[in-house]
Amino acid sequence: MITFERKIYQKLLQWKAESQGSEALLIEGARRIGKSTIVEVFAQREYKSYILIDFNDCEPSVKKAFDKMNDLDSFFTVLSYTYGVTLHPRNSLIIFDEVQRFPKARQSIKKLVKDGRFDYIETGSLISINENVKDITIPSEEISIQMFPMDFEEFCAALSKPKICEYIRECFTEGKPLERDLHNDAMQLFRLYMLIGGMPQSIAEYLEHSFSFEYSDRRKRSIISLYKKDIQKIKGAYRSKVLSTFEQIPAFLSKHEKRVTFSKIMNGINTENTYENTFMWLGNSMITNNCLRCSDPNIGLSLNSDDSAIKCYMGDTGLLFSHAFSENTIMNEQLYKQIMNDKLAINKGMLYENVIAQMLVAAGHKLFFYTRYNQTLHRNDLEIDFLLSDMDSPSGKIIPIEVKSSKNYTTTSLTDFNRLYKRRIVRSYIIHPKNYSVKNDGTICIPPYMTICL
Repeated sequence: MITFERKIYQKLLQWKAESQGSEALLIEGARRIGKSTIVEVFAQREYKSYILIDFNDCEPSVKKAFDKMNDLDSFFTVLSYTYGVTLHPRNSLIIFDEVQRFPKARQSIKKLVKDGRFDYIETGSLISINENVKDITIPSEEISIQMFPMDFEEFCAALSKPKICEYIRECFTEGKPLERDLHNDAMQLFRLYMLIGGMPQSIAEYLEHSFSFEYSDRRKRSIISLYKKDIQKIKGAYRSKVLSTFEQIPAFLSKHEKRVTFSKIMNGINTENTYENTFMWLGNSMITNNCLRCSDPNIGLSLNSDDSAIKCYMGDTGLLFSHAFSENTIMNEQLYKQIMNDKLAINKGMLYENVIAQMLVAAGHKLFFYTRYNQTLHRNDLEIDFLLSDMDSPSGKIIPIEVKSSKNYTTTSLTDFNRLYKRRIVRSYIIHPKNYSVKNDGTICIPPYMTICL
């Protein structure tokens, strides 16, 4: 399997240099995004030796050793003997992989870090799910970072096209369009990213099988099956609701109004296990990127978030594509090829908006949207796809974003929003398939690949 360079590697180097063994590092992310792989590569390059304990499948003697943490010499002897690795003080790394499977190991971090002999990295999915932390004390000696599927820049690098992202950033900074042929190349890469996604195994299958969408699709479907199995392990009455919600994500996103209003789907369900909790579970598992409604578009969007409605995006758009279409529908790769050739209009908007959400999250943004209800018309007459806080602005203004999947579109909502909240807005963006341009009213129109610059 191909190993890809990941941006998070620089964060690992920074942690090692700054912590000097004083803190363990927890890497949280969805299943199959490459956490274990990048940590093991880091261990091989940066340490004299390492031990990786996979709590999905490790020796019973290793788990039993965590019962006797008062004798750390014996604990390290068990690890060294079991894995056949010599541990070197201050030059060895111990990795707790999928640590949510064995919470006792996570709780042991306090004592292990205090001992100071070795460095520790934990990786896990579903880390913040209550059932994985309810019986342990979270160690204060642990710092955490989130890891996501490969972003567009990492994807381009994997396809041996890293220079194009440098050119994209240069054009964005200078406020100019890409040269025509390079714009077309970048759009082809963007559509490819939208279909294959950022799951390393999906990208590897595509490359290893002569650019085959079929093999990539098979890998994505196996990941989706894995997510369903994780959901089926939920302890509690709302397991079936989480699974049902996961199955319906493509249906939610294919609607004109992609948001879900809880009051419309609860229908008398007990508030203890509402559908709101199902979206929270999917978000906490990092299977989805949840976008909350902001009731008052102003600086501090989180303070004005309204949890009565949500837009639920798949964490990876390549997975969404395979989740939305059956294997028979994509037979002979024709559906993939139609989208790559920009020939398919159906559901393209769903994919566009999802991939923009994915790219914004990868860039460190929290997701918010805005709607205005018209009492006279009895419907929403204004909706903004995404709102960002501009923390670089002295007064902390906001940035509204509209996503358009076709070259012909209207901008009524964005125009009305800009008029209503003019003093709060630092700049506005339309993300569309065309090249970079600026409208007469100052709205900046960018191609979707330029989302990496926001």
